[in-house]
Order: sequence, then structure tokens, then C-alpha cells
Amino acid sequence: MPPRITMPNAMLQTPNFDIENEYPNIIVAGTDEAGRGPLCGPVVAAAVIFPARQNACPTINDSKKLSKAQRERAYDWITKNTIWATGQCSAEEIDDINILEASLLAMKRAITGLSKRPDFVLVDGNKMPNGIQGRAVVKGDSKSMSIAAASIIAKVSRDRIMDELSREFPNYGWDRNAGYPTAAHVEAIRRHGITPHHRKTFQPVKDLLAYQ
Repeated sequence: MPPRITMPNAMLQTPNFDIENEYPNIIVAGTDEAGRGPLCGPVVAAAVIFPARQNACPTINDSKKLSKAQRERAYDWITKNTIWATGQCSAEEIDDINILEASLLAMKRAITGLSKRPDFVLVDGNKMPNGIQGRAVVKGDSKSMSIAAASIIAKVSRDRIMDELSREFPNYGWDRNAGYPTAAHVEAIRRHGITPHHRKTFQPVKDLLAYQ
């Protein structure tokens, strides 16, 4: 039997407060977004402040690494134990300013929506929203507890929005695909057309519009 390899903690990439603690005695928020890739619906961002940087809910991690049930449990804990807010940009805004700028704007809206103004913001990715003082952290949702918590709030919030929209437009399966370009979703667009919530600058929506 080959020897068991134990990975150092630094290689596990589990979120913690190490980055936040580089900025002591100030209020630090983390922000992340959900919904850059779907063909429809808003891009939703969240911002989260932990009032005390101490042990958090053990379920908190990059939202993409969690099951739906785990995200829901973490969401409930985060919303009860932190200062948080969400912001979003509509499909129309995404078409107007592009998805990157819309994601940054949604983050800024979430940050400015917090009940307590942060002194410094940790942003997932490599770009900062305009006018926000902070630091961009690549793969921050795997490193920073605040960013990871924001990723969960953003993902759960957006999924709930898509569930609601699916009741209004039941032919597209948004409660199952969250607006992502699954084969069934693309076929539904071909059969039932474009809704006001589709992003008209995204392929294949853009191409399908050209034939209508």
C-alpha cells in the first residue's frame, strides 16, 4: 500500500480569516457574485461583514463546492450572524454595459447596501468596483471567509430569484437550470422564444434573435 500523503493546511484552500486579519481594527467586508454565465436573469452580488472574526459556520466554503442543502444551511447561519446585503444588475443592464461591468456594479450595490460601512473590501477576482477601497483576491471564495460567505448569499439569492421567474415563465426550466445554457434551455428558447429576462447579447440567444 502506498504511503498516505497529508496535504499541508495551506494547500487545502479552505476559507478562513487570515486575509481579513491582515487589516486589524477596521471593518472588512467580502463580496462575490453569482450568475455571470447564464443566458437569462440578473447577476446577483452579496457583501458580508463578520462582526467578530472568529470560528464561523463550518459549512461555509466556496458556494460551488457545496450542495444545495449545504448552501441553504450556510445561508441561514450567515444571515443570522453577520451583516450582509445583496445587489443585482438586470439582464437589460448586462446587455447595456457587459457582464463584467454589471458584476462589478452589482458588487458595489451590495457593498453600499450594507447597514455598516466597511473600511476595506475584499473582492473575489482580479478587478475592483469603481470607487471601492479594497483588494481583489483571485479565487477569494476559497481563501477568505467573508468572500466565501458572500458567494453563498449571492448564489442562494439568485437561485431563489430564478425559481420565482420560473413560475412566471414555466417553459424554460429555470428552477432546474438557473438560466444556464443547458440543451433543454436552448431548445426551449427555440420553441418558445425570448423572454424579457434573456440576455440578448449572449450566445446563442443573440443568434436565435437574428432568425426571429
